[in-house]
Amino acid sequence: MKTAQDIIISPIITEETMSMMEGKKYAFKVLYTATKPEIAAAVEELFKVTVQDVNTIRVKRKPKRVGVHSGYTAAWKKAIVTLKPKSKTIEFFDGLN
Repeated sequence: MKTAQDIIISPIITEETMSMMEGKKYAFKVLYTATKPEIAAAVEELFKVTVQDVNTIRVKRKPKRVGVHSGYTAAWKKAIVTLKPKSKTIEFFDGLN
């Protein structure tokens, strides 16, 4: 059984995601096997908000090289969560603006 803390790994904080917050859209790094309903339920449980929509992106691994050693970065999953217009904002992100 996956808990909400297992599904939501970390928030993604970049310039682009900060500008998306005006439209009540928040970005998270999530468990690679998590589904959209699981992500929505986890965000609602953790932050006490109402989710309108969840969009997911699977970020593929990329080749990296350090000197003679080569390898790949890890593949991961990004979720962009849109809140309902009447929902409150996520307080964690309010202090970042």
